[in-house]
Amino acid sequence: MSSASVTTITQITVEDIRFPTSKELHGSDAMSPNPDFSSAYVILHTDNPLLEGHGHSFTLGRGTEIICTAIKAHAYLLIGHTLEEFISNPGAFWRHLTSDSQLRWIGPEKGAIHLALAAIVNALWDLYAKREGKPLWRLISDFTPEQFLKCIDFRYISDVIKPDEALNMLKELESTKSKRIRQLEEQGYPAYIMSAGWLGYSDEKVRLGRDLQDDIRRLKIVREEIGYDRRLMIDANQVWDVDQAIQWVKQLAEFRPYWIEEPTSPDDILGHARISQALRPYNIGVATGEHGMNRILFKQMLQTNALQFCQIDACRLGGVNEILAVLLLAAKFHVPICPHGGGAGLSELVQHLSMIDFIVVSGTWENGITEYSDHLHEHFEDPCIIKNGRYVAPNKPGYSTQIKENSRQQYSFPNGPMWKIHS
Repeated sequence: MSSASVTTITQITVEDIRFPTSKELHGSDAMSPNPDFSSAYVILHTDNPLLEGHGHSFTLGRGTEIICTAIKAHAYLLIGHTLEEFISNPGAFWRHLTSDSQLRWIGPEKGAIHLALAAIVNALWDLYAKREGKPLWRLISDFTPEQFLKCIDFRYISDVIKPDEALNMLKELESTKSKRIRQLEEQGYPAYIMSAGWLGYSDEKVRLGRDLQDDIRRLKIVREEIGYDRRLMIDANQVWDVDQAIQWVKQLAEFRPYWIEEPTSPDDILGHARISQALRPYNIGVATGEHGMNRILFKQMLQTNALQFCQIDACRLGGVNEILAVLLLAAKFHVPICPHGGGAGLSELVQHLSMIDFIVVSGTWENGITEYSDHLHEHFEDPCIIKNGRYVAPNKPGYSTQIKENSRQQYSFPNGPMWKIHS
């Protein structure tokens, strides 16, 4: 590549953007009754004024400022480096970002520092996709198997999946990728919605976990409305202990839930395994992962059969690179990918990830459905589009991460005009 085509990262801008969703309880659940959907937002500026990378990490309000500070702490690992360094070996650059010994001490690879990493990595991929003039799902779908593997840091997961094995998995699907791309562009990717009963969706989800009798009452109403031909998922948002989760869900078995989501602490691998085993006779699966901190936790969840549905989160894991690693792990264990999309900008991101999984990694969307949350899309430059209960494949270059400049100004915390109104 000639020096004239080199793109250098010159500075970063970090913004704390918060939407006052708690005013109307949007996104509330048993564990989070009053969230303000928020974004720790980063812009990677380059020496090309027409080329920027935008990324964010989703939060619920308070604490966003901590992640913003963590993003700024990574600035020296970015400024002065080139996009071509990242493109030539994305996995090595990801290792570069996670290997600062002092920053690593407050992780490693988890918590606020990892959420900050996700925002940065998402911005790098947005920058790369924009430079190539492709939406992210298509950029990665066009990779050779060898290029795909170079995106992944296999440290800590090579005991379960080695690069050679992953390469063979990818090569087996390589010849049929074009067929799946056409299928995706014609049909879209299956979605489900958190608001039960919305027309056009074959799958819906209900949040519960505060009061058993009220849960029974509500699920009875939902089943009366949607019947038993449609899949119904239930979500406890981590509110139960292990034994409590087992007993509670057994009492809801008559409503035939397809899965119970986040039944207990997201870090309790053996607890999830116990719940999974106890609910297997009832044909109720366990879905978890939206708070899965890293590829190691997913590795162990899959090894212990602790989940039947893998719910990656685009901003909880360390960005696209680590997500690609989890897609490979899930494919090896034949566990469908069902990403978490319930948050500001998450639906925009996870649509790309599901499409990549379908085209490149698993080769199927059987039992793989992607959550859709129907709010705040108007603030994004490239909002996701749902048609007939399916995500329409994005066609604009980038990772669909970019929030409109006016929205960023209006909802900037704490001094944006919208926060002065709501203060």
